[in-house]
Amino acid sequence: MNKTILALNAGSSSVKFGICELDRAGEPTMAARGSLQFGPSARIKAKAEDGKSLVDRALPHGDQEGVIGALLDWVETESGGREISACGHRIVHGGTSFFDPVLLTPERIDAVEALTPLSPLHQPGSVAPIRAIAKLRPQLRQIGCFDTAFHRTIDPPANRFALPRGYEERGIRRYGFHGLSFESIASRLAAEGKADRRTVVAHLGNGASLCAMRHGRSLDTTMGFSALDGLVMGTRCGTLDPGVLLHLLQHDRMSADELQHVLYEKSGLLGVSGISADMRELEASADPKAREAIELFVFRAAREIAALANTLGGLDCLVFTAGIGEKSSAVRKAICDRLGWLGIALDESSNLAHDPIISAAASTIEVKVMPADEEIVIARHVLEVIGTT
Repeated sequence: MNKTILALNAGSSSVKFGICELDRAGEPTMAARGSLQFGPSARIKAKAEDGKSLVDRALPHGDQEGVIGALLDWVETESGGREISACGHRIVHGGTSFFDPVLLTPERIDAVEALTPLSPLHQPGSVAPIRAIAKLRPQLRQIGCFDTAFHRTIDPPANRFALPRGYEERGIRRYGFHGLSFESIASRLAAEGKADRRTVVAHLGNGASLCAMRHGRSLDTTMGFSALDGLVMGTRCGTLDPGVLLHLLQHDRMSADELQHVLYEKSGLLGVSGISADMRELEASADPKAREAIELFVFRAAREIAALANTLGGLDCLVFTAGIGEKSSAVRKAICDRLGWLGIALDESSNLAHDPIISAAASTIEVKVMPADEEIVIARHVLEVIGTT
């Protein structure tokens, strides 16, 4: 049987997964990718790397154990007789305890779940499949890979809030997220011999953040203590005057749960447009509010890219990744047009074609479109912990 690493990238209502095998050099290579849907529309889908559909099946049980169990059964029996050596998980928050990938013992699973107050909407989605696998396959090794870990290299003052020092000692500081995505881009830049360049990576999707990096290290990022901070996102507000929160609590008498719901699920592109959190729908809409939502998204992204260029002391490379970053030529153009004063110039045809390099020859800053591969990063981290056995 072929030994396999299963990489799980969990969201709140779905899970992306990758089935990885080792090449002759011991490097993980992707054999198949897929997704799991939970709830009444539970489903498993997977395709081989050549695009061939391997499975697309409704599932009778939509809870975590039912869906995760269906995935394990499919990998072990229908996908080529694979033996799962270990399972790696993307975990959103590592707090101040987890900076490296770790074997998830029962005690560590409890410790990861205890970080839920730091990421109330994301951490439960990270933990649920871990607990399901622990129950279904108690002997299967599980490795936790933390989205905050890549940003551990951010030093003061960039990781510090201007709050009384005691709060920082309690762990209230800027952590940063989307670390596995940024790590994937950093490794690709290193493979191209471009790791030394002052680079801002724009992870633009339903969740969105920027990372300033050089020599493969994160030096600054737009997300802070939580995944609410920074850019405008699909349903999240991004950076907000704390006085607004006080006003809503004190004058509108909102409860903490109501406020959390507004900030995480009713704001961002959805809140401003009143139409959708999906950039594709907004770009296709003739409603002025859709245009206004896109303009705010672009304005904030361009402003923060310029701010991170200041952290870096200049800018040599801008990389777009994630759903919007990779697929919306209009958003990329609008952001780069606002940054023309930095020396960015796009090649219009390359941008429309989503080419790997979309900057014009005259541009002083290279602009790239690079898909991130979080599942491969997870698989590499699994091998760091368990080796190739």
